[in-house]
Amino acid sequence: MLSTLLPSNLHPRHALTQLLNFALILSTAFMLWKALSVATNSPSPIVVVLSGSMEPAFQRGDLLFLWNRDELGWGMGTGGRDGGIQVGEVVVYNVRGKDIPIVHRVVRRYGGGAQPLRLLTKGDNNLADDTELYARGQAYLDREKDVIGSVRGYVPFVGYVTILLSEHPLLKTIMLGLMGAMVVLQRE
Repeated sequence: MLSTLLPSNLHPRHALTQLLNFALILSTAFMLWKALSVATNSPSPIVVVLSGSMEPAFQRGDLLFLWNRDELGWGMGTGGRDGGIQVGEVVVYNVRGKDIPIVHRVVRRYGGGAQPLRLLTKGDNNLADDTELYARGQAYLDREKDVIGSVRGYVPFVGYVTILLSEHPLLKTIMLGLMGAMVVLQRE
């Protein structure tokens, strides 16, 4: 049955060429992601907004571009020598022990300069600050340990594809199957 789906001219050499082309595409995408991570000094330089907690600034499905580097070496954000991130900046952080990026605005900062910079965040659409979201016993974010980056740009709604694929596993399976079929059936 599979032989009826495959082109009759699919020889082992041709199949190997297609497999290597597919591997080249995947490795190129991985290298570009890693290069972007190094350039931005962020382990995840692009994230998708997963909830409505930052509305109206960012909607669910917006694709955010992060920056975690300051050209002058003074910290991450636009704040200068006293630690970088300022009140009002939107940052993305991970809760300790969980790997879910949270996009919220800095509402208070502690320390900076010689002391470690600690931040308190809150979603624009939330009534309370994020202390309930932080890890048990954590009352603030440590700038060096918790913050992934500061938002520097966004593209509206482009991230909905990611949300749909993660919320509907069957759709993800169908998409991967179609992509694999396209690679196998592609003719040069």
